[in-house]
Amino acid sequence: MRTIDCALAGASAFTPVCRVEQAGLVLVVHHPDGGFRRLHKVADGRGVISADGVEEALVAWANDGRLMVTVGPDRYLFPAKVKPDNAPKP
Repeated sequence: MRTIDCALAGASAFTPVCRVEQAGLVLVVHHPDGGFRRLHKVADGRGVISADGVEEALVAWANDGRLMVTVGPDRYLFPAKVKPDNAPKP
């Protein structure tokens, strides 16, 4: 598992307390209180989508180049790379 910065339950500041495990195309983000979110990696330019629940994952690029994913009141910063526009399509 790797650690990522997150801001949980509407917190304004990000802290490196969330742990991420990957199983195939599914990412499970573990919160320090035992809660978790499941995200599904997609290759259509969005990065990830919610793998369960009714709350949609909103994805945007943070100013520092990381991928910011917001689900409900929780925000996560993932290390990611932008694919060039001329990258082969899946």
